[in-house]
Amino acid sequence: MKICRRQFLHLTTGAAAMPAVSRIARADIYPSRPVHLTVFYAAGGGNDIIARLMGQWLSDRLGQAFIVENRPGGGGNIGTEEVVRAAPDGYTLLLSSTANTVNATLYDKLNFNFIRDIAPVANISRDPNIMVVNPTVPAKTIPEFIAYAKANPEKINYASAGIGSSQHMSGELFKMMAGIDMTHVPFRGTAPALTSLLGGQVQVMFASMPATIEHVRAGKLRALGVTIATRSDVFPDIPSVSEFLPGFDASVYYGIGAPKNTPAEIVERLNKEINAGLADPQLKARLVELGSMPLPGSPADFGKFITNETEKWAKVVKFANIKAE
Repeated sequence: MKICRRQFLHLTTGAAAMPAVSRIARADIYPSRPVHLTVFYAAGGGNDIIARLMGQWLSDRLGQAFIVENRPGGGGNIGTEEVVRAAPDGYTLLLSSTANTVNATLYDKLNFNFIRDIAPVANISRDPNIMVVNPTVPAKTIPEFIAYAKANPEKINYASAGIGSSQHMSGELFKMMAGIDMTHVPFRGTAPALTSLLGGQVQVMFASMPATIEHVRAGKLRALGVTIATRSDVFPDIPSVSEFLPGFDASVYYGIGAPKNTPAEIVERLNKEINAGLADPQLKARLVELGSMPLPGSPADFGKFITNETEKWAKVVKFANIKAE
């Protein structure tokens, strides 16, 4: 059968357009089933709280459930690797945080490269940690705490959500800059660490603000300082640690990542909806109330942020000679 030139051009033009049509259709129907959002710490911590807030926003906006799944263990590497190995279809996402950028240096052998294997989708927020003590600790200020620690060497235990967590790194940076000794007690997440702090088994913690703020307001924990260079709008009366240790700056970020090769149109749609959430007055107010500083931006902005954080914490890990267990 002979095909005239006009018919041939029509057919080939249609065939060339098919991938574009397919991509548009795929973006239009995403998500067509529930999406799983992996949190690599136990329920109740800052990662979990932020994931559930953003998951609910995305569920409402996109008409499908965003199911938060807690996969603690391995300093965050177990949950991260599950996402790395998931199908790149937008139905398995990662609540990424500071541990990802620390672990790149902390662990000699990982089965993945975070920067290479996780596609940045969107940053959510940057949060200061907050230095809190059990009320039985006599210190009411950072200078008093430093003096107390120096007078009681090796008797102060500080809790964290695990080796390499932002809480651990904040504690090590504080030890280094204050010239004191404290024993690190890692837990499998913020919630169990806070339980131990509230019970008096450990004395201090550089805890995530979203998970700690209500305990401070209730008087169950005493706040001594926030870990960023300026005071927090949530607690303007609480000083920054840097007011006593100039140059001290440590925070935790929260963002969404996806397996590499996730279609760009899906990444872009998620980014658009997450940024819409960060601009929404009600959700933004809730984040600020928890001590979070929203960080809207493009996937490229988030990728650059992750690279910079990885380089920053690599210097601290090497200087403090921190080893993963």
